[in-house]
Amino acid sequence: MIRGEMFLRHFVSCNAKRLGLREEVTRIERNIGSLKSLFSTTSSQYEDSASEERPEFPGSRAGWTDKLEFVKPDLYDGIPVYRVIDRKGNVLRPDQDPNLGEEVVVKMYKSMTLLNTMDRIMYESQRQGRISFYMTNYGEEGTHVGSAAALNPDDLVYGQYREAGILMWRGFPLDRFMNQCYGNDEDLGKARQMPVHYGTSALNFVTISSPLGTQMPQAVGSAYAFKRDQTRRCVICYFGEGAASEGDAHAAFNFSATLECPLIFFCRNNGYAISTPTSEQYRGDGIAGRGPAYGISSIRVDGNDTLAVYNATKAAREMAVNENRPVLIEAMTYRIGHHSTSDDSSAYRSVDEVRFWDSTDHPISRLRLYMTHRGWWDEAKEANWKGKSKTKVLESFAKAEKRKKPDWRYMFTDVYEKLTPGLEAQLAEMESHLTKYGDHYPLKHFAKREGPIE
Repeated sequence: MIRGEMFLRHFVSCNAKRLGLREEVTRIERNIGSLKSLFSTTSSQYEDSASEERPEFPGSRAGWTDKLEFVKPDLYDGIPVYRVIDRKGNVLRPDQDPNLGEEVVVKMYKSMTLLNTMDRIMYESQRQGRISFYMTNYGEEGTHVGSAAALNPDDLVYGQYREAGILMWRGFPLDRFMNQCYGNDEDLGKARQMPVHYGTSALNFVTISSPLGTQMPQAVGSAYAFKRDQTRRCVICYFGEGAASEGDAHAAFNFSATLECPLIFFCRNNGYAISTPTSEQYRGDGIAGRGPAYGISSIRVDGNDTLAVYNATKAAREMAVNENRPVLIEAMTYRIGHHSTSDDSSAYRSVDEVRFWDSTDHPISRLRLYMTHRGWWDEAKEANWKGKSKTKVLESFAKAEKRKKPDWRYMFTDVYEKLTPGLEAQLAEMESHLTKYGDHYPLKHFAKREGPIE
């Protein structure tokens, strides 16, 4: 701009003098000054408008608006619910059918029905006073098996407490389920936990803990470790819509997004957090609606459609592993059973409501219809499998009930690698006490391990 201005002034001045047009020099120089001012103003305006086009605040991604308007939660229809088959077992779009084959789908069905059979027998055993506590999985079997089938065996699982179907799919024996619920000497947890608090490192399933939501930030830590190790392993963390109200859920969502962890958050939205319905649990668009606010890709899926759950989990796993990022799945389902044996759901919901879901939209029924349409299942197979599965559960049940409790000395172990002097002193004091007053304790029901314990 400056060099052009100098050339123009020199050209005008020389030619004006040569032609005797001195009076034009002043006028032309004034015009040059005006042009210079115009170009300068236009350039400044362009730079200002460019910086004003989008906000430059570091904490958001948005444009400007001159309209005073609050974002209201009821202005949109909500995240849709993805499904593959309808309630009659018909595939809605052929390109969405995962085409898993007869062997895999039948295994899915048998895992779900075996879990259902175990639930019925164990629930009744608690009512008879044979175990202290139990939680059924009625109506949520599809969320367990559909998601478990889409994972790799070495993917790490953090459960809440209603995910026995994942273990069932991975091959956790019925004997192990029963031993844990009875807290006998074959229980992997040595009877230190309440019933249904399963766990096994062999199947990459972290032991259940009772406090709600604590598994969520722990899952983030494991996923971050996988990311650093570059193992292409994934973590999946199960929780209910009630747990999503815990502060741990917020911390987990935020940390997983900012640290970019290969993690699947799997929410089982079954309608009730014990006695609290979703209408009193939150006001927004469920749990999936929270994902984008944290920077997490999210999807809502029909939890009673086992194949839809499979597709969503498989896609989520690929995204989590390939892109090192968390994914949120909200599986919409319904808890047909009571929250636990300590709950009576008839106090806060109608029998007709429960009967509707049990008879109209049960995940086991939908998968059976899907198999029947393909000729993979019939009434004869159903009757045969029902008898076999019940026999299997009862046999494991009987064996577990007959076993003794673990050696009482195990209450002092496994906190430290080796017993500390303080724990050794407590153990010695307890042994002395039982030597003197052992007749007052049911020691005959406890196994006795030979030699010292470590």
